[in-house]
Amino acid sequence: MVNPLGRIQAKAQEEFRKALNEQTTLEPTQTAGLTPRSRAGKLLSIVAPMHDEAAVLDAFFARVEAALAGLGVGVEIICVDDGSRDSTLAALVARAAADPRVKVVALARNFGKEAALTAGIDSAAGDMVLPIDADLQDPPELIGEFIRRWEEGYDVVYGARADRSSDTAMKRTTARMFYDVFNRVSDLAIPESAGDFRLMDREVVEALKQLPERNRFMKGLFAWVGFRQIGVPYVRTQRAAGSSSFGYLKLLRFALDGITSFSTAPLRIWTLVGLFGAVLAVLAAAALIVNVLVNGREVPGYASLMVVILLGFAVQMIAFGVLGEYVGRLYQEVKGRPIYVVRQRLGFDR
Repeated sequence: MVNPLGRIQAKAQEEFRKALNEQTTLEPTQTAGLTPRSRAGKLLSIVAPMHDEAAVLDAFFARVEAALAGLGVGVEIICVDDGSRDSTLAALVARAAADPRVKVVALARNFGKEAALTAGIDSAAGDMVLPIDADLQDPPELIGEFIRRWEEGYDVVYGARADRSSDTAMKRTTARMFYDVFNRVSDLAIPESAGDFRLMDREVVEALKQLPERNRFMKGLFAWVGFRQIGVPYVRTQRAAGSSSFGYLKLLRFALDGITSFSTAPLRIWTLVGLFGAVLAVLAAAALIVNVLVNGREVPGYASLMVVILLGFAVQMIAFGVLGEYVGRLYQEVKGRPIYVVRQRLGFDR
């Protein structure tokens, strides 16, 4: 019997490689001068931020251990507990006591996934660092392929979601809209459908650690540091267990953080709106003057006047709101608070 998932995976890989070859033709510097590496004697740091993931932990570790078998590299698994309310931390502590490869970073409260991911990357000591979600929507089985690409000389090997049929239609649509808007308004383009699931060379990690900003959009930061990057397509599956803590409101806030962190286009748009309004006002004034000279004075209608006033007020409030988004983020940066606070670290003294 033909495996339909395997057929989808093969088709996605073929389409992605074709697109990659076309991109390489346009931008040959992205792959020029690759220096082969060897995995012998290297350490791989797997970074897994977790928030209320107790239901999936056993499956996560089972698949990760199976994927790591025979890779020929040293391994440390850094699990960052982001203020979980269930038994996630207790389960991680027990696993760290039984497995010397497992290390635990427990944050003092829930700081958010971007902060938890930053905490894990800061704690990683590996020659290669691989962030991965614990929900198993990103398959650990790709780790071997990531390392192989790293050996070819690529500094960043990211997973490209070639098939997202496991997500809802609403989520697929909003994700596609976000990537389209972001890449249009930002000077920096990020690969479409690329998430945090990737393997990074130590040199890339050190570059990331030099970025101290508090409002962190990691997908943008991964792309901003540059280096030689390549994507590996995969089929995104359903969560192994539990439910996502990312609702649509959080995703909207996350999208706003991403756009405002890497683009000033929303501010420039309102400059253009102001210029358009000024031109429109001058034309309207000229039309009124001509009308008065030709037809005499007319008393304008109350309804039309109120429409103009309310429309102008609404436009001003939207502009103030956009400006407020940037001022609020500037305020967060100026305070200089740490990105995260660690309450407990286990396994790092071994």
